[in-house]
Amino acid sequence: MSSKNGEEKSLGMLQVIGSVLAAGFGVQSEKNRERDFKTGSSKHFIVVGLVATLLFVITLYTIVRLVLAFAGV
Repeated sequence: MSSKNGEEKSLGMLQVIGSVLAAGFGVQSEKNRERDFKTGSSKHFIVVGLVATLLFVITLYTIVRLVLAFAGV
């Protein structure tokens, strides 16, 4: 995206989260990938990626613990 004076706009947090989730599922579009590399900050993508990975692992751990608890193990 270009603004009127030709400067690139930075990505919003929701766009960064959406891009990280789409890339994580393997469905990131080429257009959005190019946008991310041109206007995104690598720090933002790394932080969001780490948080998303941590949440994913915690969710899996919780599901496994619940299943084992209900199974009586």
